[in-house]
Amino acid sequence: MQKRKLGNSNLEVSALGLGCMRKSFGDKPADKQEMISFLHKAGERGITFFDTAEVYGPFTNEQLLGAALFPFRGQVVIAGKFGFKHAPNTAPGPGTGCDSRPEQIKRVAEASLKRLRVEAIDQFYQHRPDPSVPIEEVAGAVRELIPQGKVKHFGLSESDANTIRRAHMVS
Repeated sequence: MQKRKLGNSNLEVSALGLGCMRKSFGDKPADKQEMISFLHKAGERGITFFDTAEVYGPFTNEQLLGAALFPFRGQVVIAGKFGFKHAPNTAPGPGTGCDSRPEQIKRVAEASLKRLRVEAIDQFYQHRPDPSVPIEEVAGAVRELIPQGKVKHFGLSESDANTIRRAHMVS
C-alpha cells in the first residue's frame, strides 16, 4: 500500500483511507461483528487511516473503532472530529448547531479518547466552521491538547483558505 504524508507534518497514512461513518450510523443498522471484521480486514490489507467523529452514532462509531482497531494500536492513524453542540435530550449533530468553544473541544477530546481506547487522537479536527468562535481560539484549544499528549495533529474540515491560514498562525 502506498503511503502519503499529510500536510507539512510527519503524519504518514495509507494512500487509501477509510471513512467510518456508515459503519455504525446511517440508513440501516450495521451488524457490529460484521463491521469489526471489515475493519480488521482493512487494517490487515494496509489501510492505516480511519476517520470517525463523536456525532456518528452518536458516539457508537468511536466505540466501534476503539474495539475493532485495538489490536492495531500504534499501526493505524485515527482521525476524530469535534464541533457540534450537546443539547439536552438531543444527540450532537448538524441539527443542534456548532460548538467549538475551547471547553467543548477539550471535553470532546477527553470523551473521544475513552471511546477510541487510545492515549492520543492522531488527527483531531473541527467538523464544521463555527461562526461564533474565532478560529484562533479553536486552534489554540487544540494546540493546548498536543503537549498534553491527547492530540498529535490538528486539522480543519470545510474551511476556506483564509481560515486555514489564520489557524496555522496559532497552531
